[in-house]
Amino acid sequence: MSSLRNCVPRPAHKERSQPQARKKFGLLEKHKDYVIRAKAYHKKQDTLKILRQKAAFKNPDEFNFKMINSKTDRGNHRPKDEVNKYSAEELMIMKTQDIGYVFQKLQSEKNKIDKLTSSLQCTEGQSSRRHVYYAEDREEARELESECRSRSDIYARGTPKDIQKKMDRSYRDLEARKSRANNLEKLYADMSMQKELQKKGRKRKLREDEILNPNGKPVYKWRADRKR
Repeated sequence: MSSLRNCVPRPAHKERSQPQARKKFGLLEKHKDYVIRAKAYHKKQDTLKILRQKAAFKNPDEFNFKMINSKTDRGNHRPKDEVNKYSAEELMIMKTQDIGYVFQKLQSEKNKIDKLTSSLQCTEGQSSRRHVYYAEDREEARELESECRSRSDIYARGTPKDIQKKMDRSYRDLEARKSRANNLEKLYADMSMQKELQKKGRKRKLREDEILNPNGKPVYKWRADRKR
C-alpha cells in the first residue's frame, strides 16, 4: 500500500509570499529564518549578561600588567609604543643579519649573471669568443681554414626560430638580473652606511662644498680618536 500511496500525485504545498501591502518590508520571513535570528539574539544577550556579572563582581584592587603597558584612546585600550624595545647591541646584530642576507642575494645574482653571460656565446650570429689555431704545416693550415669557413657559412644562414626565442628570453632575463643586482648593490651600500652610523664616535655630515666629487649622496666624516 505504501508504494501505491507514493504513486498518487500530491499537491505541491507552496510557501506564502509577502502580501502586496507589505512588499516594502522585503521577503516574508519564514520560521527557519526566525529560529536563526532568535538563536543569534539570545546568544548576544547571554554574552552581555556574563559581562555584566563580571563587571559587578570585579575586584577594584585587582592588578593587571595591561594597566601599565596600555593606554585608553577614545574608550579603546591600545598598547603603548615600544620605542626602546631592543637595545643598541641587539639592533646592531639585527642590522648585521639583514646586511648579510642582502649580500648573499647580491652574490647569488652576480653568479647567475656570469653564468648567463658565459652561456650566451652568440650575439646576432657572431661568436663572442675568438679561437686561435696552430698548424704544423701548410696542409693542416688549409684544412683548418676550410673548417672555419664552413662554420661561418653555418652562422650566416641564420639561427632557427626556437633557438632565437630562447636566446631573446635569456637576454631579457639577463637584463632583469642586472637591474636587480644594481638595486641590491645600492641597498647594500645604504644598509652598510646605516650600520656605520650606529657605531660609536663623533661624526658630522659634510657640506656639498666640502666634497671633492659630489654625487648627491650624503658623506660623513668621523673624528679621529686616539688609540691607546
